[in-house]
Amino acid sequence: MARVALLYGTTEGQTGIVAERMAAVLDDAGHDPALFHAGHLPADFSLDDYEAVVIGASVHVGSHQKYVARFVADHVDELNLLPSAFFSVSLTAAGGTEEAWATARSILEDFLAKTGWEPDATAVVPGALKYSQYGTLKRFVMKRIAKRAGGGTDTSQDYEYTDWDEVESFAAAFADALD
Repeated sequence: MARVALLYGTTEGQTGIVAERMAAVLDDAGHDPALFHAGHLPADFSLDDYEAVVIGASVHVGSHQKYVARFVADHVDELNLLPSAFFSVSLTAAGGTEEAWATARSILEDFLAKTGWEPDATAVVPGALKYSQYGTLKRFVMKRIAKRAGGGTDTSQDYEYTDWDEVESFAAAFADALD
């Protein structure tokens, strides 16, 4: 059993939901996950208290949350010594085309290159359109983007594109690697 720090950054909440599902998989596999919003870490938080770490962040306007990037850059030496994984939640990946996946993967790889982190496992996770959480301008812009990409455009509802089987498989593979 490993104590696993599971940190995430989120804007509309989808990355937090993905992190919760991964924590449940780690727990079911016999590990001890501790879930943290990376922007609100406890004052006494230390990676020294964990044997492994999983970090997730969502992509907005081509980059991940700054506070997640700052955490990773500040702790890169520790992260590179621990078994670790990174998942990037991206609405771009929801497009389903090879080009969309390549773009989402490139954003993930740029994050790792900029921070110097070399996690043992990475995943791109399709995100969600959360029209109910957008202001007027963002709702308008997101609807236009969704229309071009063939996504949902009815702004009276939200659209989830996350593949939960893939999320659970990724978490289970990481859990197995810790055994």
